[in-house]
Order: sequence, then structure tokens, then C-alpha cells
Amino acid sequence: MNQSVIKALKLLNYFSVEAPELTLKEIANQAGIPKPTAYRLLSALESGNFLYKTKENEHDSKYRLGLKLLELGQIVSDQLEIRRIALPDMQKLAGDINEVIHLVIVNQDEATYIEKVDSSRALRLNTRIGKSSPLYLGSGPKLLLAHMPLERQETILEKFELHHPVNHGTIDKKALLQELQAINEEGYAYSIGEQDADTTGISYPIYDYSNQVVAALAVSGLSSHFEGENLQELKEKTKATAEAISRKLGYRGPDF
Repeated sequence: MNQSVIKALKLLNYFSVEAPELTLKEIANQAGIPKPTAYRLLSALESGNFLYKTKENEHDSKYRLGLKLLELGQIVSDQLEIRRIALPDMQKLAGDINEVIHLVIVNQDEATYIEKVDSSRALRLNTRIGKSSPLYLGSGPKLLLAHMPLERQETILEKFELHHPVNHGTIDKKALLQELQAINEEGYAYSIGEQDADTTGISYPIYDYSNQVVAALAVSGLSSHFEGENLQELKEKTKATAEAISRKLGYRGPDF
């Protein structure tokens, strides 16, 4: 990471409940750096709304933490809240179907797995809590991408080479966009061997109180388990669990 970025971010640690407002001189002294250097770093933080200047004169300046930190803190809080709310239902679903359960959210232009409940089967998946994945691979990420406006879908897909990591092929963008449209129409996403060979995933959307899709509830397992009547049961139970979590988040959509 750029050393200037690290130095700037470290300056935020000097603010506290006891010291919500600090002068340029105080920050420079605590950081052990010259005032011109401190001023340059603080100005960068100020331009990003991480700090705001409460007073400036020819001798010194005063700073407080900015609203950008409140915005980012709310995002983290929401993520932690959805994990807390979803986990009991995920555990119950895992007990019912004995497959791996994931909770997936959008993180900038990628998908991030923020919760996982394993099955008792001898199955190793290339997923873990905190892992990020392209939004075009796997049922959970694709479901999240499908619920974005078309313009944002196009913007995200233009940033990446649409490469398939399992079969090492190239993903056809036109076909992918058609699949995303089908996901919206059918209400769930389905994938076979996209992140791990011989595995299948199905995902259903989780909505919040504002009727927005905030996460995907994904079930993954050996493809041989996702067939016939068993597939239908997996779909029904996953959908019901996603709806139960959505209700706990305050969703009151047309089907509830």
C-alpha cells in the first residue's frame, strides 16, 4: 500500500471521544512529523470527507472526524447486522439439507462472502468468510449482479476479462446478460461448476425494509445432489429461508 495513504490513515487514530477535535500542531506532535507534512496528509483526508476543518488561521488549524466515516461505519454495521440476523436461519437450513450455505453481498464491484455454514459432507469449496469473487461467477454473485441496473451491470463487466477459472474458457458477455435477465424473471440463480468443479449452486435474494436486494442466500454442493426431486426441495427450502431472513430485515414486499 502507498506509504502516504498509510500515514494519512494513521492520523485518524489520534481522534477519540476524549479528543474529538485536534489542532494541526497536536496531530503533528503526536505523529512525530513536521507540520507541513501533517497539513498535506490532513488536507487529503479532508478532501475525501474523512475529516473536516472546524477552524483555520495563520497559526494553526482544527479538525474533526468527517461524515464519510459515519457512512462507512453504517455500511459495516449493516453487514454485521445482516450476518447476526441471517445466521440462525442459515444454520437451520444447513441442518435440513446438509449442504454448504453462504451469505453473499456486493462489495464495490465484487461479491464478498460474509457468512458460511458448512455441511457434514466431505466437500471442500473454494470459499471462506471474507473471500471476494467476480460478480459473474457463481449463483450468489450472479444473483446480486442481476438485481443491479443494466447500466451498472455493463460498467462492472467492462472492468473484467470474463474468464472461467474452472474450465479456463472465456464467458460470452451477451449470453451472460441474457442469463442475468432470466435470473430476474425466475427469481433465483443457478450455477454449475463455475467456482468449483462438480459443484452446483442455487441462490435466492434477501431484501431489506426498503425492498432492495441486500444479499444472496446461496446453497452449494456436489452436482449429483442437485437433481430431480431433491433439487426441487433444495429450491423450496432455500427460497423459504431467504424470505424468512428478509422478513426479519423488515421486508414487506408483494409476496409477503
